[in-house]
Amino acid sequence: MSKPVLCALELNDQNLDEKVLSQAGRLAELDGAQLDVVNVLPDFGESWVSGFFEEHHHEKAVKDATQRLSELCAKVLGKDRNAKVRHLVATGTAYQEILKVAETAGSGLIVIGAHKPDLKDYLLGPNAARVIRHSDCSVFVVR
Repeated sequence: MSKPVLCALELNDQNLDEKVLSQAGRLAELDGAQLDVVNVLPDFGESWVSGFFEEHHHEKAVKDATQRLSELCAKVLGKDRNAKVRHLVATGTAYQEILKVAETAGSGLIVIGAHKPDLKDYLLGPNAARVIRHSDCSVFVVR
């Protein structure tokens, strides 16, 4: 069995998320690898932001994201395969957390989606580009 495949999903564009997850599932299956699926939540705990959210908002957001990941995996991969997927929710800056999860899990491949870039993406660099630049493992980008 090879190193795990990490699939990074945003959970805000169902069509892209389904394509990315389907591709990640296929690649993991081809290599007999563990499939991990991650979603990164923004850090609502920062003092200037946290005052706008109710107490325990982060816990509710993590629970909701975990449930949405599981439901999406069951829909795209099937219930049996979903039972073997590790559903992970991280908090922080998307590209940094994706890289941390990949390193911690010992991932051999990261599968990530890419939107059509806006002008700001050329200046700031989208998450996919940052993951590609800084990853220690291979990255497969789904458009």
